[in-house]
Amino acid sequence: MALTTTVAGRTIQYSHTVGRQAASGNGFTYPIGLALGPGQTAYVVCRANENNNTPHTTKISIPEPGGEELLAEFGWRGDGDGQTTWPTDVALDSRENVYVSDEWLNRISIFDNQGNFKSKFGTSGTGDGELNRPSGMAFDSHDNLYIVDTENNRVQKFTSDGKFLAKFGSFGDAPGQLNRPWGITVDLDDNVYVADWKNHRIQKFTPNGAHLNTFGTGPGDGAGELNHPTDVAVDEDGDVYVTDWGNDRVQIFDSAGTFLTSLVGDAQQLSKWAQMAVDANPDYVKARRRVKSLEQEWRFHYPTAIAYDRSNQRIVVADTQRGRLQIYIKEDNYADPQANL
Repeated sequence: MALTTTVAGRTIQYSHTVGRQAASGNGFTYPIGLALGPGQTAYVVCRANENNNTPHTTKISIPEPGGEELLAEFGWRGDGDGQTTWPTDVALDSRENVYVSDEWLNRISIFDNQGNFKSKFGTSGTGDGELNRPSGMAFDSHDNLYIVDTENNRVQKFTSDGKFLAKFGSFGDAPGQLNRPWGITVDLDDNVYVADWKNHRIQKFTPNGAHLNTFGTGPGDGAGELNHPTDVAVDEDGDVYVTDWGNDRVQIFDSAGTFLTSLVGDAQQLSKWAQMAVDANPDYVKARRRVKSLEQEWRFHYPTAIAYDRSNQRIVVADTQRGRLQIYIKEDNYADPQANL
């Protein structure tokens, strides 16, 4: 299978995979939120499930393939200060303080970059500054925090210490309206992109909430169609990356909204942590040898979060049901080597 995609002058290459489905040890349990930090670090929100009731946030390094390292874990289950119940997303301010949204507690918890609790804000409700199942978060260039207020079908804007500033969005399917939105990102011009989950589209807004553009249609599984998109990322060229959750893929659009290509997952080699688990258990090795094809294992399964690493031109996808991150590189000057014939 090809690991390199070239389309419209862009080349995207699969790099490697980090993590594995893990009840204990190095790995992720339903990675649902993702933020990239300095020094090739990543913060991953791990969601609980019926078999592993341990939601938390993990900080890891994700350098070259095989160099990943677990750095910290924090925000374990509970409703006290520094605890989370149903964490949904993570975002970093300019000082690398870590913000974690919790849709059960309707609050935002703030930690330092080592996972030490600092403060919190948020109360339940429908009024200005109140939250009803907050999900995606993103900071703009002024350290203002946009929060997707999912059940209130709106986006709210706060200062970094939780003071309400503004809001936009209302229930519906017209341009600028939202239906259970989820993920969010901000581009270099502070324009805001929202994954409008139940309307099967991405919407682009000005910093003040005026509608600018719509990416994708749906529900559907064709090129450029979406099925419950959960997150969105934008690179420095304005290309838009969407986790097309219901279709088990990532779709890519240019800045005008034209569909470019899809990624379906390319994890043909196990991650370092997954390989360690297999090597430690001979029965795992035997079981894998009995399988006729491992291709299903390579593919995304309900990818939920996505982030773009501008410093390293990397696209990082939280492959949620597989308990891992798949990492791609966008190359500007890609050229195929020519063999001497």
